[in-house]
Amino acid sequence: MTDSALIPLPDHLAVDPRSPYHVAAVFQQQADIGIRFNGKERFDVEEYCVSEGWIKVPAGKTLDRRGRPLLITLKGSVEAFYK
Repeated sequence: MTDSALIPLPDHLAVDPRSPYHVAAVFQQQADIGIRFNGKERFDVEEYCVSEGWIKVPAGKTLDRRGRPLLITLKGSVEAFYK
């Protein structure tokens, strides 16, 4: 796929399909999404918001009562891009 055929990344995106910020069309493309947080690329991001400057990542192996990873919010500069 060419760069012009890719859907622009939204300001707020979540991996979880139950989230209102999950955009299935972005994940169905052949390109991978990269997140740069405070100048370093992160590979464990579950949700991000560029305008508010935060990401949500799993807190180790801790699970919530529904068996999903417990997420913590980290604040800083966020940049989303296609690899």
